Amino acid sequence: MASSVSTKPATRPDIGCCVGRVPPGYSVDKSKASTTPGYVTEKMGGAEGTQMDDEFMDMERKTDVTCELVEELQVKTKEFLQPNPTARAKMAAVKGISKLSGQAKASTYPQPEGVLGDCMVTYGRKLGDESIFGIALVEMGEAMKQMADVKYSLDDNIKQNFLEPLHHLQTKDLKEVMHHRKKLQGRRLDFDCKRRRQAKDDEIKMSEDKFAESLHLAQMGMHNLLDNDVEQISQLETFSEALLDYHQQCTEILKMLTETLIEKKQDAINQPKKEFVPKTLSDLHVEGLTDGLNASPLPSPMRSPARTPMTNKAPSCTALYDFEPENPGELGFKVCCMKKIPNKTNCFINIRLVLSV
Repeated sequence: MASSVSTKPATRPDIGCCVGRVPPGYSVDKSKASTTPGYVTEKMGGAEGTQMDDEFMDMERKTDVTCELVEELQVKTKEFLQPNPTARAKMAAVKGISKLSGQAKASTYPQPEGVLGDCMVTYGRKLGDESIFGIALVEMGEAMKQMADVKYSLDDNIKQNFLEPLHHLQTKDLKEVMHHRKKLQGRRLDFDCKRRRQAKDDEIKMSEDKFAESLHLAQMGMHNLLDNDVEQISQLETFSEALLDYHQQCTEILKMLTETLIEKKQDAINQPKKEFVPKTLSDLHVEGLTDGLNASPLPSPMRSPARTPMTNKAPSCTALYDFEPENPGELGFKVCCMKKIPNKTNCFINIRLVLSV
């Protein structure tokens, strides 16, 4: 058993401090040796340590809430600005690869307004300038792309004036406060331990001074953090102003777009309708085996109005001059008069008339 223990290089300060000796093969972290017995005694032995007042405990609670708030607020704000998780993951991967390769490669988040706008512009141009719908599609696509540019400006504004101050608060102020709180906890345990085991007066005095110093620093740090409402509200105000400016610009773009679309709709209403006649196979010069094969087996969707069957028309004529009948069976008429010729009319009338079929 002795040989197996001696091969472990792990650090076990709690064993050495609690028992009073260090087993073979273990080492003791001297910087924590004085605080560990107090911690173990409080947790396992039930010894009561120095208690902080309610005001200090409330400050600690509010500081913990602030830490969680700052972390969660940054995450949710980024999700608000860039709601597509797939695009965010892709951007993070590109950024990580760029750092590893040493090449700075910028990756831009694809705004949904811009993606939709590109789609509208592309297909609107494919429809051509002669299509009013195609022109209207291009107009709306360009407006959507303008809104995407405004959204990029909003992202930059919020990142610079809201997210960066939060990040600075997290990495500097909060980190410093949490460091003083952790240090205070260690020095409190050290002070209680030395006082409990009745160490020398100078040791207790030194430990008490360090405890008092950490208590002062921790209290001041938490107080300054929690008493910073003006700056934090100003950051929220900046966020709100950026959103207001974004929506106002989008409103102006949409107003102009709506007016343009109303004009295009009126142009489409006023545009004369073109009569469309579907072409047959003969119009396309398609040669068939027989006339019956040339005809389309499907009826035309636009059926012509029903017509009365054609009947044999009687001959008619237009008079070149006036004529009064002189003999029985002759037909009288006036100049430019249209007359039907009876079957039994004297054939002499054909000399004086021009027939019109």
